[in-house]
Parts: sequence; structure tokens; C-alpha cells
Amino acid sequence: MKITRLKTWQVPPRWLFLKIETDAGVYGWGEPVVEGRAATVEAAVHELSDYLVGEDPHRIEHLWNMLYRAGFYRGGPILMSAIAGIDQALWDLKGRDLGVPVHQLLGGRVRDRMRMYAWTGGDRPQDVGEGARALVDQGFTAFKMNGTPEMAIVDSHRKVDEAVARVAEARDAVGPDVGIGIDFHGRVHRPMAKALLRELEPYHPMFVEEPVAPEHLPCLANIADGLGYPLATGERLHTRFEFRDLLAQGMIDVVQPDLSHCGGISEGMKIASLASCHDVALAPHCPLGPLTLAASLHVDAVNHNAFIQEQSMGIHYNKDNDVLDYLVDKSALAIEDGFCAIPEGPGLGVEIDEAFVEERARVGHRWRNPVWTHEDGSIAEW
Repeated sequence: MKITRLKTWQVPPRWLFLKIETDAGVYGWGEPVVEGRAATVEAAVHELSDYLVGEDPHRIEHLWNMLYRAGFYRGGPILMSAIAGIDQALWDLKGRDLGVPVHQLLGGRVRDRMRMYAWTGGDRPQDVGEGARALVDQGFTAFKMNGTPEMAIVDSHRKVDEAVARVAEARDAVGPDVGIGIDFHGRVHRPMAKALLRELEPYHPMFVEEPVAPEHLPCLANIADGLGYPLATGERLHTRFEFRDLLAQGMIDVVQPDLSHCGGISEGMKIASLASCHDVALAPHCPLGPLTLAASLHVDAVNHNAFIQEQSMGIHYNKDNDVLDYLVDKSALAIEDGFCAIPEGPGLGVEIDEAFVEERARVGHRWRNPVWTHEDGSIAEW
């Protein structure tokens, strides 16, 4: 069997789908995308296709190393996201060819279903109590909210008070037993993070995510020492090597690799294993589409340290189309009572409606994240 073609489609709301085809008629689907840079990643996928056409798709580890190492320049969000979608598609293809789910190829599942969480409150968080109650009514036992809108590097304590008040509102709405993930989104700089992290402690977060931007993670050893709740990061780290020192220095409690940004299932498995060596939990980042979610669930299925899975159904970014719209069988990723069953179909266990993909690709998208500024006109972190 040889790879013959890589096909891509940009589809609403902000995703890129990939299909790898072979001369045997077997195929696999993946989701290579960086939010807001879909066209750039798409170009990278087609550049990388020069390495893939004519190759045996079953040699996943060999092909991953060729894509990663043979180009000399490596890493970063664009290349690793392109490799990630290709890797997902290769695992999907191999599972389809052998008639088994990907988790069987990875060693077999250690759990039957995965605890899930949902989002509430939007980019500039508001009405978090009402939104949190609605999610709990749907059966979720955990949710995530943005902690704060834009915050200057040194800001007024009013911003801290407002952020704490929103978390207090959410906690009051759902009670003590529901998990609350608080996403700082890298918006909070070191001087303000020191205060905010400590003032959130009485509300017992499930975790605080991206407490500082990824380039400033070394400061966590100083600003977060002794906190009584977990810190999480990883969506903007793209290889096991970027996680290595972070884990070795004990600076993080939950790793959040994104299976569409970190090199796919192959690299995600290595990151998960590395985290387990440090007794660190796994909670893959996934505000994307059905293929990223399916890939994440297969990694969750075989890693004992996986404890919860993000998903983007109903998230505020999903205009025009949502996660399940592109599936032939929407029950494959159905969430019931806050859990999703591990997919058992061949490959990733989801079947993409290619005709619908073609239709929506004619609409496409040009999604960009908001550009925020501070009061003085300087650029703020989104």
C-alpha cells in the first residue's frame, strides 16, 4: 500500500480537515490546524506531502521522524500542527485497514469512558453563574471559564477583585463538588499573577490554566510555590522537548498538549508518558473539531494519568457549524452525564461526511482571533 494523495478543506467555523488516500482505497482523516492560521498550516501540509506520496502509510513512526527531522528546521506551531494532522490521519488509516480502533494499536484502553468538560462565559467572561448552572443541568461535573479579560502587566487590584468575584459567582452557582477550570489564557503577567493565583485559592479551582504566557513559565517556581490547587499548561507547547524541563523542575501539575498542535497522537503519547514519570495529570487541550476530539479520546483511553477532556461543542467560537455537524454518525462522540464513551469503530472511530465537508468548504472561513488593546493603545494578550 502506498500513499497517493493528501486532500485538505478549510471548513467553518475555523477548522482544516485532511484526508490521506492510498492506492488500496484505504484512507484516513486528520485535523491539522492552528486557530487563525489555517491557510498557513494547509500550505505546510502540502509541502510535507512531498515526503509522503509513494510511502507506506503503516510506517507511522518512521514517517513522523522523516517529517520532523528531514526538514532540518523543526518545531513551532505551524510545522507541528501540520505533522499532527498527518499523524492523526495515518493512525486513522492504519486502524481502518486493520479493522481496529486506534486505542487497540496503542495498547488497549484502560477506561471505558472519559470525563468531559465544557466552556462558559466567553472571551470576556460574563454570566458565568448562569452558564455554569446550565452545564451542570446537562450532566457535566466540570466546566472551564476565562478568568479575566485583558490585564496590563501591572494593573489595578480592581481587576483582581473582579476576576475573583466571577469565580466566586461560579462556585456559588454550582456548589463545592463541581470542578472549575480557570483559564488565564496567558493574559495575566507575572506581577498580577502572583496576587490573583493566591486570591483564587478559597474557591478551590480544579486547575488554573496558562497562569502566565508560555515564554514566561520559568517564573512559576517563584510565583506559584505552595498553592493548594493544580496549575495546568501545554496548549502552546509543541514537542515533548518543550515539556521536558517544565516537568523535570516540578513547575506544573496538569499537562495539556493539543493533539492538533503537538505532533499528533504519536507525540501526544510521548508527552503523556513523560508526564506520568513525574506523577503529573493529562488533560488534552481541544477547542477544535471532531477529529481532534476523537484523537484526544484515543490518547486518553490508554493513559492512566488522563483525568478530563476538553471539548468545544457549543463554544462561543463555533459559528455556523459545530463539532458533530461533520459526522455521519453523531452518536460516535455523544456526551452523556458528563462522559464520552471511548470510540470503538475502526481508526479514530468517527466517519466524516465528505460530501458535507465539500459543501462547507465552499463557504470556508477566515477566522482570526480578536486583537485587543490596552487603554494606552498597546497590544494586549488575547
